[in-house]
Amino acid sequence: MTIWAIVPAAGIGLRLGSTIPKQYLPLSGKPVLQHSLERLAALAGVDAIVVPVHPDDRWHQQLAVAGTALEFIAGGEERQHSVLNALLHIAARAAPEDWVLVHDAVRPCVRVADMERLLQSVANHECGGLLGAPVVSTLKRVDGNGVVLETLDRKNCWQAYTPQVFRYGLLRQALEQAVVNAVAVTDEASALEMAGYNPLLVEGDHLNIKITHESDLRLAAMILQQQDEHDGSA
Repeated sequence: MTIWAIVPAAGIGLRLGSTIPKQYLPLSGKPVLQHSLERLAALAGVDAIVVPVHPDDRWHQQLAVAGTALEFIAGGEERQHSVLNALLHIAARAAPEDWVLVHDAVRPCVRVADMERLLQSVANHECGGLLGAPVVSTLKRVDGNGVVLETLDRKNCWQAYTPQVFRYGLLRQALEQAVVNAVAVTDEASALEMAGYNPLLVEGDHLNIKITHESDLRLAAMILQQQDEHDGSA
C-alpha cells in the first residue's frame, strides 16, 4: 500500500503575538511543524511527505526528518489550493488507488496508533475517512450579536480532526471540482462530501489538538511530555 503524506503549511500570517507563523513557533525545543512531520514519518508505509509552503517562507529550511524525504513545494492561496498543488506534484508517481494522508501543520500531538487505526479502518472503504471525536459540550446556535437562537442536538455531532486520508484519484478530482466551482472547503472531507461521497469518521484521541491560541502551546507541551513519558503512547 502506497501512502503519500501532505502537510499544507503555506500560511505565514503572524499569530499569537509572535514574529513568526504559528507552525514555526517553538514547542518543547522544536518548531510545531517539526513535531507534526515527525509523527507522520513514524507511520509505516509513508513514501514521502510533501509540504506546500508560502513563496516567502524562510523558516522551512530548518526542518528535516531523518530517514524521510521532505518535498517542499509552493503552496496556494487557500488550503485546498495547497493540497491540490501537492497532488499535482506527485501526479507522475501516484496511482489513483494510492492513499493520500493530509495532516494539519499545527496538530503536533497526533498519536501514531490513531493514524494506524485510521488506515486500517478505511482499507476497504470506497473513498477514505478522517480522525475525529464526538462533541461533548452543549452546542448553541447564535445570531450575529451572540444571542442564543437554539440549542442543537449534539447526539450525532463530531469534531473533525486530521489526518484525513483519501484515494489519490478521488481526492484530486474532488478538489479540482471545488476549485473550478470556486467553492471554499475547510477540509478534504468536505470536498469528498460535495462530490457525493460519505467519508468514514474514526474516533481518535481528543488530545489531538490544533494550535490556535497561546494557551494551546502550553497544553501541547504538557501532552507531548506525557506521551514521551509513556513509551509507545504517541
